[in-house]
Formats: sequence, C-alpha cells, structure tokens
Amino acid sequence: MNSSTPTASEQPFADRAETQSEIAVNRLSWWVRLSCILAVVVNSGLLVTARTLTPSHQGLGTHQQLGLPPCTSILVFQMPCPACGMTTSWAHLLRGHALDAFRVNAGGALLALIALSYLPFGCYFAFTGKGTRRESFSLILGVSLLLAIGIATVQWLTRL
Repeated sequence: MNSSTPTASEQPFADRAETQSEIAVNRLSWWVRLSCILAVVVNSGLLVTARTLTPSHQGLGTHQQLGLPPCTSILVFQMPCPACGMTTSWAHLLRGHALDAFRVNAGGALLALIALSYLPFGCYFAFTGKGTRRESFSLILGVSLLLAIGIATVQWLTRL
C-alpha cells in the first residue's frame, strides 16, 4: 500500500476539517444579521403599504394616496421619469395582476418580486446566522437589482 494515500480513518478527518472551516467562514457577523432584519422589516413595510393602495387606472399616481405630491418630472418637463408607475406596478403585482404590473412599469414589477423573494432569505440569514458560499446570494441580488433598474430605464426610453 502506498504511504502517500490517506487511510480510511484519515480521510473523514480531512473532510470534517474542511467542512468546519467552511462553516466558520459562512457565519454572519451580528451587524450583517441586524442589517438582514432591517431589510426584512423595510421590505415588509413597502409590500404591505403597496398592497393597501388601489392601483391607479392611469398607470401612475398611485403614490399620491400616501399624501405624496404628483411626479415632479411630469409637472416640470411634461414627461414621466423612469420611476413613474412603480408604486402602481407594486400595487398591481400584490393583487395578483402580474401582466398589468409589468405593463405599467416592468422594472418596478421586478423590484417587487425581488422584495418578495428576499423575505424568506433575509429571515433565514438573520435568524440562523448562516451565509451563502462564495457570496452567491449577494451577487444574484445585486445583478437582479441592476437588471430591474435597467429594464425600467429601457421601458422609459421607449415611451419617450
């Protein structure tokens, strides 16, 4: 038998050590866990607020139900901004009207989907203290947010 080949009793120890070091690396600090809780609370608040609003039939202006003023871009430049219709799209999506949500503002609908999908992950990260390997969740979240903003911008440009 070759002396460089690990024996059966040595192999599990090597695997166990690697697993323990991976677990140590994937543990989240208290401030990251607190940030996850804050993100869950903020997302929940936005989603609950959007669900209580009635989507505007005009496709924008739903935010005025919160006491906010009309869109400054429309008032000053007589043209919508890339965020016009986002609140309306969230209100539609949270009522199950996905097609209306994407028609009004596709980027806004994607942001609402991202907020919804973050809730279980944020709770998991906050309460277990476990992260993902190689920061894959952060990368996916960042790319998703950039994609949603890009889609909202492209949709806005095509409507000008």
